[in-house]
Amino acid sequence: MLSIFKSSSLSLIILIGLLAWPSHLLWADTISDLQNKVADFQSQRQKLAEEIAALQKQLLTTKTQSASLKNEIAKIELTRSKLAKEIQKIQVEIKQAGVNINQLAGQITDKKERITANQISLEEILRSINHFDRIDLLASLLTKQSLADWWAQFTNLDRLQSSLDSKLKSLLGLKQQLEVKKTDQEITKKNLDKLENQLADQKKIADVTKKTKDDLLSITKNKEVNYQKLLADRLAKMKKVQEEIDKAESDLNLTVNPSLLPKTGTGALSWPLDKIIITQNFGLTAFAKNNTTLYGGRGHNGVDFGTSVGTVVKSARSGVVLGTGDTDKVCKGASYGRWILIQHDNGLTTLYAHLSLIKVSTGQSIETGQTIAYSGNTGYSTGPHLHFTVYASDGVKIGNLVSKVPGCGTYNLPLGTSGAYLNPLSYLPAR
Repeated sequence: MLSIFKSSSLSLIILIGLLAWPSHLLWADTISDLQNKVADFQSQRQKLAEEIAALQKQLLTTKTQSASLKNEIAKIELTRSKLAKEIQKIQVEIKQAGVNINQLAGQITDKKERITANQISLEEILRSINHFDRIDLLASLLTKQSLADWWAQFTNLDRLQSSLDSKLKSLLGLKQQLEVKKTDQEITKKNLDKLENQLADQKKIADVTKKTKDDLLSITKNKEVNYQKLLADRLAKMKKVQEEIDKAESDLNLTVNPSLLPKTGTGALSWPLDKIIITQNFGLTAFAKNNTTLYGGRGHNGVDFGTSVGTVVKSARSGVVLGTGDTDKVCKGASYGRWILIQHDNGLTTLYAHLSLIKVSTGQSIETGQTIAYSGNTGYSTGPHLHFTVYASDGVKIGNLVSKVPGCGTYNLPLGTSGAYLNPLSYLPAR
């Protein structure tokens, strides 16, 4: 009997000893390598972020430059450089996400191995306790077994029961840690998918930006006089198209019910960009007063946010996409360019214009803060920015406008009654 007990005890000691040994040390070198890689990626990201910020600062200074072909090409080149750096930064973030996933995978494997070891240990403890349950301790004392051996058997039973409780707690703790690591891994994988999609988007925008430069050089034949003629032609077309839009909107038979609108100053909408720089407000701004023909004398119908080409544009609230379009396909440089119109559940509808890339489609349900597009410089635009309009939902519709302007065709774009245009800052959060 004593030999059986000693054999069981020896197995138990070996198993507990293995469990006590930190299994993560078996892959400590791997952890160290992964941590070094993460640190290196963070350093690369920081450097690229600084370079992007410097390019963005340069782009902002170009707003005050005169409208010349040389300056326009320089802006496009700066934009391309910034997009290239952003692509590099996303590539680094993708690599870092991959390392994080590998690190989490190693931790998950470690937890699973420790859980398995604990389960084996528990089975051995239970067998040993069951063995003691079958021993008549009093009868054992009356045998030739020494008192010391008998006492060792008796006290080991108590130790086994304590060990059982400890191992059960450890097992439960490891299983909880495992679930946390699995959740972390799922989140990291989703972020990786998001980064890969963003990388593909930025590459598309970079390609479009290059084409913009090539087209501009081709149209102007790299001559300043031709560029100035191009600007004058687009301005003339834009004014005539705006007159047609004003006429179409005045003919709309839509009525705005103010009682359906949310209260102002309550933050009914969220900011459509992460970084807010307002370059033109709503209504009769100084620019609108000095350029009355641009807005039909009614003032600016939205808010302009200064931002570079390729910046993520987010939905200001959950809702449904009423439509998307690109006025440049009908008459280049004369209106909104690429646009999105989203109807929300609070009586408001929002317009996002001059986009470089659209990421949603008509009829799609959208969540607040969801990426819907990337900012750009399409349509009639004096520089990269996001034009953001807020309508009363019952006073806006998407209509077809047959243009009589030479070189233009049939527009498909949002049209609103005069009372439907609302000041976006009245519904956005306080700054």
